[in-house]
Amino acid sequence: MQVMNLIEICYEDADVLVCVKPPRVLSTDEPGGLPSLLRQTLGEPEADIRTVHRLDRVVGGLMVLARNPRAASELSRQVREGAFEKQYWAVLHGTPERQEDTLCDLLGRDKARKMTFVADAPAKGVQEASLSYQVLAQREDASLVQIRLHTGRTHQIRVQFASRGYPLWGERKYSTRDDPCEIALFSQKIGFFHPKTGEWMEFRHEPPSAFPWDCFQ
Repeated sequence: MQVMNLIEICYEDADVLVCVKPPRVLSTDEPGGLPSLLRQTLGEPEADIRTVHRLDRVVGGLMVLARNPRAASELSRQVREGAFEKQYWAVLHGTPERQEDTLCDLLGRDKARKMTFVADAPAKGVQEASLSYQVLAQREDASLVQIRLHTGRTHQIRVQFASRGYPLWGERKYSTRDDPCEIALFSQKIGFFHPKTGEWMEFRHEPPSAFPWDCFQ
């Protein structure tokens, strides 16, 4: 694994680049965004680095970016068609009643408030959302869960758990708690077919050694 000055790079070739996005960094290509920081990390200010999927600004973890238009098109197709695998770890307040389950909701988006909400019935702009989770470890007031997304809605993980009374530690938007930490949501595993060779590629990364993650390490 290669650790650069700015961004940790886990893998790189002529078509793809896998890295660890820090929290509070935008996924998109703009000043201070992840592609821009990667160009600085690589020392290649004109490098072609393209975002093909996103993480919320406050969320850190693994991402893959494309190094050319053909790779971007193929990776974007995999994301769109569900061939791209995304797995997250999160620390919840409390522990869900079931150790494993699939959560299904209808989610809408309040654009004025920039918030996602659980809708009672189908309506314009409302989309189905589903994820599967497994409780990996638990304490009296918290649980570590592994999450696999089946859909990719904005703030999906955060809203689906908060709506059931299990907000993420560090959640500011969908919880009134004042936790002394960043949001405890991390892109822990990604998998995709290499856009040129077709080889299945899989990457994993541990979350940071900071509260509340360190309670389970």
